[in-house]
Amino acid sequence: MQDFSIWLTIVGLLIIFSIVGLLIWNKISPIVGMTIIPIIGSFLAGFDFKDLSGFLSAGSEQVMGVVIMFIFAIVYFGIMQDSGLFNPFIRFMILVTKGNVVIVAMATAVIGMIAQLDGAGASTFLLCIPALLPLYKELHMSRYLLLLLVALSASVINMIPWGGPSARAATVIEMDLIEYYLPLIPVQAIGAVLILVLAAFLGYREKRKISQKVAAGEVTISRNVNIHAIADNFTKKQSEEMAAAKEQPRDIKWRNLVNLVLTILVLGTMMGGLLAPQYAFMIGVAIALPLNYKGVDNQMNRVKEHAPNALMMAAVILAAGVFLGVLNGSGMLEDIALAAVAIMPAVVIPFIHIIVGIFGVPLDLLTSTDAYYFALLPIVEQIASTQDISSTSTAYAMMIGNIIGTFVSPFSPALWLGIGLASANMGKHIKYSFFWLWGFSIVLLGSAILIGVV
Repeated sequence: MQDFSIWLTIVGLLIIFSIVGLLIWNKISPIVGMTIIPIIGSFLAGFDFKDLSGFLSAGSEQVMGVVIMFIFAIVYFGIMQDSGLFNPFIRFMILVTKGNVVIVAMATAVIGMIAQLDGAGASTFLLCIPALLPLYKELHMSRYLLLLLVALSASVINMIPWGGPSARAATVIEMDLIEYYLPLIPVQAIGAVLILVLAAFLGYREKRKISQKVAAGEVTISRNVNIHAIADNFTKKQSEEMAAAKEQPRDIKWRNLVNLVLTILVLGTMMGGLLAPQYAFMIGVAIALPLNYKGVDNQMNRVKEHAPNALMMAAVILAAGVFLGVLNGSGMLEDIALAAVAIMPAVVIPFIHIIVGIFGVPLDLLTSTDAYYFALLPIVEQIASTQDISSTSTAYAMMIGNIIGTFVSPFSPALWLGIGLASANMGKHIKYSFFWLWGFSIVLLGSAILIGVV
């Protein structure tokens, strides 16, 4: 029996290291890696097709609710973006800045938080960078400050259930997604306040840098920044994008207000526990489609437009169900954790989740998001559980510590989009933003510990 346990540990580690290594080196997609490699590993460990069928069934059952929620949540918020729900607010925030560098930095943070409510980093950069870059150029503000503030704001908001990290973490610890998310709301609130404080500080620092450049004769500041022209240009561009789409939203006077009320009702129904998230968003999509678009073809074309993003994340989560089903059902994960506890210094074990959380941002530069949550989190959770540390506490510590680094990692496709839109350089962005983001993540993790979330 002891020999079999050792063999399970070896096979489990081979599965995990193979997946992590291939993901890091970009040699395999998450869907392929987390499906094929665990299946091969289960056979190497001596399990047969009957055992494998049980593992796969348990894993699929574990993630199915999250998969359905992802599909409908991404489609729902895609429809809201297409219909222009957030555009008036962003225009208002641009006008509020009045060309003040400090206020521009703070407004950037607010716009980034609002834009990330759909849980899609790519759309956040698509919305924020083109809208704000002209203003930054006009004021001679650094485009890397723009990227930093959008990345930071989006990362904190990305704790939402349909944002990815929460779904991954809740899937690993087999917890209801909304039950998992609710304790994170105070952490997000603290994060939002800290972002505004940091944005004000960085804005003040940027203002001093600009003043020094003006004094040195490097730049000339225009006293009459045409903030209305910049806001009008944003509105015009959004209108052109909506006009370019084959499907035009219904021309209803109060459409945005109705969409806002619908969004509040969908989120309220979900957060209040009246309906499971997947059903709340399913009903929301069913109402939003005819509300915003005429005709079956137009409505289904909107679904098709957002289906690739929705199905890609759903497929990854389903593949993760295979991975987790095999590792949990076979006992590999438990044996790996027991082996790690046996060789780890006793003083480290009670704080393993916090230690890993502290290094979450640097780990984002070394591992992909899927590798961090589906390979590292299960091991740390098992080790921490030997010290009676709850699975939720471990998941929160690792997620809060890591999520701030989402958009400073070269493994993030959305970040590459943002870099391109800002005509920036990835290396310079990492150099400019890394330590601010890492420091922020440690402060936020410390706040979560103080209020008892971790």
